[in-house]
Amino acid sequence: MHGLINRAIQCFLRDSFGAEAWQRIAAAAEVPAEGFEPMMQYDDAVTHRLLDAAAAQLHRTRESLLEDLGTYLVSHPDRESLRRLLRFGGVDFVEFLHSIDDLPGRVRLAVPDLDLPQILVEERAEGRFTLSLHTPQPGFGQVLAGILRAMADDYGALVFLEHAGTCDGAELIEIDLFDQSFAAGRRFDLAAGAH
Repeated sequence: MHGLINRAIQCFLRDSFGAEAWQRIAAAAEVPAEGFEPMMQYDDAVTHRLLDAAAAQLHRTRESLLEDLGTYLVSHPDRESLRRLLRFGGVDFVEFLHSIDDLPGRVRLAVPDLDLPQILVEERAEGRFTLSLHTPQPGFGQVLAGILRAMADDYGALVFLEHAGTCDGAELIEIDLFDQSFAAGRRFDLAAGAH
């Protein structure tokens, strides 16, 4: 597993539940309390151990933690760079959804050795989408569901979204878009720091 992923989990746990909770989780998972080097590779078992320890220590399901991780990656002030990368996908939520299958390629431009799963977007009817993720690592669908929820809020769109399990080895996310302009979205400028 890429160190950026483990580091993101570490930061999410520390920022969301506190440094003391992170220390307990790290000890239970038998990972260094100082955390992970972002550009190193780690055995997948380390990540699974970390997620299992977090779920046990926090009395949460792994799935709910992973979805909250996705939301954190877009909405936490320290993670503005990922939000910016995603917002370049479109001027509204529908354009963003139609561009999400390009996300792995965009990420590889910034981090060439970070492999994200293939994402396919299908618009089944107007405002009804299915995203399928082809990945050997279970759980990425929950992370993406959290990212999509946060991005819907970012764009001001009203959606119903759920992780719909797996089919033919792909994780599925179902999205029903009720109102693309339900609320004012968060401000977004092309230039970072622009006002």
